[in-house]
Amino acid sequence: MADLPGYLITCFNSGKLALLAILVSGGIVFQILACVLYNNWWPMLTALMYLIIPIPLILFAGSDTNIYFTESESSWVDATKFLTGASAVGSIAIPIILKHAGVITWGAFAMELSSLFVFVTAMLCFIGMNSDDGGYSMI
Repeated sequence: MADLPGYLITCFNSGKLALLAILVSGGIVFQILACVLYNNWWPMLTALMYLIIPIPLILFAGSDTNIYFTESESSWVDATKFLTGASAVGSIAIPIILKHAGVITWGAFAMELSSLFVFVTAMLCFIGMNSDDGGYSMI
């Protein structure tokens, strides 16, 4: 992409940002629809987990995105990966537990899992866009 004019590269980057905005907005819509359509606000517990997931990364990793894919000697980085993984498993487990307990219906459960899928897709796109070469190296 080095031979493209600057305005075209800026346009492509704006399109990537718009894609991320649409994905995150779609995930939020699925999350709210899972609650509103079935008149049950228990699935909103998953939104709490979506807020908790990045906290260990923000506190311990900062802006270093290389820790996602490399093995480290630091116990802080290992603790960060563990806490993030545990939170991610919790965001999957909450809808499963609510469905098993009979608190939510199959429709709300499907909407919750589709919201999770959209958010994971947005995170993978974000990580891919922020790779060192500037492209989608992960996807």
